Amino acid sequence: MRQIFIDTETTGLEPKLGHRIIEIGAVEMMSRRLTGRRFHHYLNPEREIEEGALQVHGITSEFLLDKRKFADVVHELLEFIDGAELIMHNAAFDVAFLDHELGLANLPALCECCHSVTDTLKMAKELFPGKRNSLDALCERYEVDNSRRALHGALLDAELLAEVYLAMTRGQESLLMELEAPSPLDLDISLHDLQLVVLPASAEELEAHARQLEMIEKESKGKCLWMRLDPAEV
Repeated sequence: MRQIFIDTETTGLEPKLGHRIIEIGAVEMMSRRLTGRRFHHYLNPEREIEEGALQVHGITSEFLLDKRKFADVVHELLEFIDGAELIMHNAAFDVAFLDHELGLANLPALCECCHSVTDTLKMAKELFPGKRNSLDALCERYEVDNSRRALHGALLDAELLAEVYLAMTRGQESLLMELEAPSPLDLDISLHDLQLVVLPASAEELEAHARQLEMIEKESKGKCLWMRLDPAEV
């Protein structure tokens, strides 16, 4: 299945308050390899950007004035993600904004446009409970080079997330192979015709065994149970 790593930058934190997407970045992966296909657009939100959001991504309203609107690129986006697994960090945030934009364009919700959505933040919290699990923290933990990330950027963050995801899921293939391997218990082998080979103890071994029991009998002051067993029962 195709996997699409996707990230957005916005004018603020809450789509219900009219905030909009101003940047979308996405990269495609097949069989755990980036294909080189990408989707990236800056978008004119037709509203001002909150100061707090500007400090995060550094994208100004002036820069976006001549950019296309979401409605102008939405069909290109839907074609890019069609049938794919979407992978996002803190998916609830991005999905809420994408659903809001799709609704404004009179289009179905994101869940109807892709195969599924995977949240790497949820994955990270399960792997590292109680620890910092931001994208920067995961880059540091998995030694993914994020030195270019002075500010948030949708395309760069999507590329970094792809690298982090590969590191987080490394080894899954070998695990699946082990799980799928046939169990020895499933093999149709009959034990009825097997002939066991019995190797009796030699005279020297029996003598050494007797000496060992005598020593145990002496050290335990007559409490060596082996000395009291009937040889036929041993």
